Amino acid sequence: MARFPEAEARLLRGKFVCRHCKSVIRGPNMKIIGGEVKCRKCGGHDFKPKRKK
Repeated sequence: MARFPEAEARLLRGKFVCRHCKSVIRGPNMKIIGGEVKCRKCGGHDFKPKRKK
């Protein structure tokens, strides 16, 4: 499958994975870094960017 910038942006930009429960959260980068966003499932504040496959 071919990769093009629009698809990668749609699939990966602004998506983060909770380090505790592995749920996917979409949010602005600066709010994630600042700890202002919490996980809906477990309430945690630790996120990592979604991995490119």
